Amino acid sequence: MSAEQRAQDLWARLSPDAQGLVVAVVIDRRGRDLRMVGYMNQEALAATLERGRVVFWSRSKQRLWEKGESSGNVLELRELRIDCDGDALACVVDALGPTCHTGARSCFFRRDEDGQLRFDEGPPPLDPNAGPSIFDAVYEVIESRKRGAGGDEVQKKSYVRSLMDKGIPKINSKIAEEGAELCAALSRESDERVANEAADLIFHALVGLSARGVPIGAVQDVLRARFGQSGLEEKASRRAKASPSDDEV
Repeated sequence: MSAEQRAQDLWARLSPDAQGLVVAVVIDRRGRDLRMVGYMNQEALAATLERGRVVFWSRSKQRLWEKGESSGNVLELRELRIDCDGDALACVVDALGPTCHTGARSCFFRRDEDGQLRFDEGPPPLDPNAGPSIFDAVYEVIESRKRGAGGDEVQKKSYVRSLMDKGIPKINSKIAEEGAELCAALSRESDERVANEAADLIFHALVGLSARGVPIGAVQDVLRARFGQSGLEEKASRRAKASPSDDEV
């Protein structure tokens, strides 16, 4: 079924408002945290289904608006849900980078505390504790640096951007370097040093993922699929898939 036909069938089950819109709530698939709220009409829903990325109807600009069309912080659709009254959709997504225009992970970075509105001055920093893991938060920062945001405010440079500019060969050499340093630390250095070298290796691996355009969610999905499976069985399964059958030899 085409995306347009799917949108037609789905829209027939919805109850849009007088402007022909339904609320679209965006939820992070991994952290299950609320990222943002927008609006969709039937055209936006069809575009969302066709592109696989969340597209809203901008009430101010009166046109379709794909989240991340200028920033690159797109919302990759993974699941679509309809509420009981049919006047709202929940878009379960893999979010590439922070969602709020301020640079925050979520648009809902302000909170009420005993009648007082609490929020950070300026663009709020990403909160590793707000999402599923520190790795997701670090990956989001790497994605923003890749696009030129943040970093040294004077020279407008960042370490991540310099690695990206030098390409995969440079990133590969850093991963190899950090891997060797971790091996050395495991053999003869302190636990603190081991932890630091492991962090360096993981960081550069995340830079490599970002450079290739591979979301960290893809790695998490692989680990989820392997979870509970014997490591020996998983390796044997991979070898079997990689080896040609007798008929192919």
